[in-house]
Amino acid sequence: MNVKARLTLKNARRLLENVRANAVDYFVRTLVIILLLSFVTACARPVGDLGRAAASATHDEIMPAIGKWRARASKEPASNLNWTDEENEMHDRVWRFLVAPHAKDWFYDILVEWQRTRLLPPQDKRFKHDRYYAHLRSEEYRSSKIRYTRVLRDMEADLNMTPDAFASICDVLEINRRRDEAVKSLRGTDTVERMEVDERKAENRVLIDWFVRALRYRYESYSLALEGLLIETPHQGAREIDGRLSVMAIDVERAEQREFCGATDLGDGNMSGATLPSRLKDNPLSPGPLYRK
Repeated sequence: MNVKARLTLKNARRLLENVRANAVDYFVRTLVIILLLSFVTACARPVGDLGRAAASATHDEIMPAIGKWRARASKEPASNLNWTDEENEMHDRVWRFLVAPHAKDWFYDILVEWQRTRLLPPQDKRFKHDRYYAHLRSEEYRSSKIRYTRVLRDMEADLNMTPDAFASICDVLEINRRRDEAVKSLRGTDTVERMEVDERKAENRVLIDWFVRALRYRYESYSLALEGLLIETPHQGAREIDGRLSVMAIDVERAEQREFCGATDLGDGNMSGATLPSRLKDNPLSPGPLYRK
């Protein structure tokens, strides 16, 4: 075989390898797209009693399995360790803040479910804060003050759930610490078990960070809704919402500082005597509130 023939054969083999690689890549992408499309009609996670996630083979097994495969292909953390009871509890508690079972249609429930099951990388950083108020305005109410009641009810639901979410995260942080101690004592630092423990810590950190962003997102959404209501349909109900926003702001600050443990006074507004400025201020000459910027 002459040089020209060998070069031609080499090029042909290289072309064939590229075709095969591209074909595999195309097949994988096509398969993922088909699977995603097949879940569109039932993609938001089903909700059961008291706003808890309902059991579903599609959402609890099939979608997470596909998502784990995608995460590994994208070099994202994906541990093979079994989940502890504490981690499962955290997932359930935190999930409540990633969606809006008490305020359907304003949250990005479908995108949240794709992100939760890891079919997609994080999407929540692109969520817009005006979505809640847009949903609130679109609802037909006999009285405009009912919107104030609705905001207050939604906020109270969040505030009541926050202490348990914090406590579940604290428990998982302790599980992380125990795993670290166990693998260090029993296996050393350069082992498969060490890698798996680090992967699981990273997975837990991703979910905790997502919870923190979700709490901030809710606070900003409620704040924007109050401002819109004050402009569109002023009412004395704004005072109570403003007060609860001050409490929620403290919870958000603690979450962003990763102060999840020992926060027994969450939801009552106590934090080293801290007070937050109100959007409202009294004027003795006016029967209604004036508004701060």
